[in-house]
Amino acid sequence: MDNNKKAIDVLICPVCKSDMYMSDDGRSAFCRGIKKHCFDFSSDGYLSFPQSSGGDSKAAVAARRSFLAKDYYLHAATAVCETVKKYIPNDAVLIDAGCGEGYYTSRLSDLADVTVGFDLSKFACAAAAKSARREGKQGLLYSTASVFSLPVKDFAADAVVNIFAPCAEEEYSRILRDGGYLFVVGAGKEHLMGLKRAIYDETYENGERADLPKKMTMVERQTVHFEIEVDGKDDIAALFSMTPYYWRTSEGDKEKLMRLDRLKTEIEFEISVYRKD
Repeated sequence: MDNNKKAIDVLICPVCKSDMYMSDDGRSAFCRGIKKHCFDFSSDGYLSFPQSSGGDSKAAVAARRSFLAKDYYLHAATAVCETVKKYIPNDAVLIDAGCGEGYYTSRLSDLADVTVGFDLSKFACAAAAKSARREGKQGLLYSTASVFSLPVKDFAADAVVNIFAPCAEEEYSRILRDGGYLFVVGAGKEHLMGLKRAIYDETYENGERADLPKKMTMVERQTVHFEIEVDGKDDIAALFSMTPYYWRTSEGDKEKLMRLDRLKTEIEFEISVYRKD
């Protein structure tokens, strides 16, 4: 766990907000507060902080991991990394707020000196940490936390990446240094339109999200648009489970999708870059 020392240095205790340090055996992190709160690394390798209930279930994480592992979204992941690379130094501290199972975080970590991925789901953090360990990633740490309350020091980050997760501008601004960058990635107007056409009689373009930053300066916005062909019922079901439609679609409409063996759909990512002045 010595590899995590640099990452621990940018964290604060989620209980008392004191600085953190790693135990000699590398199995735990302590705070420097009066009570020396202790937090253990799980057997999977992520740092287990207290968290609210919620986040993706074990089954949802497994489905997402299976789908993304086949690189249906590789074109989008490459575009995100190329965009981030333009703005950050090689010795950057990068925070992935809402990292999921680490598909994007793993790639982004190659661009920075220290990368910390936070997610509310312990199952997502476990999957991400296992992958990082297997790939021998350096300077990459995963931990459980809400994006609205990140255990990170004020002004510690050069960049915050927020991919298909709630955008908590105030919290991201707190942890970003002056001149640091926030990268917000979300659904474009035509994202998953083919999937929606397979389910619903009427389809609509995705609207503008309401939680985009209002106080930071936008310096770039780009749209990444391509098509994928999802092969097999299992992959179609996995993709569907990753979407908000999974929770608000009738069983009858779900059946329409599950009868398909192949699905062609548009993928459209909006990548917005903001600077904290």
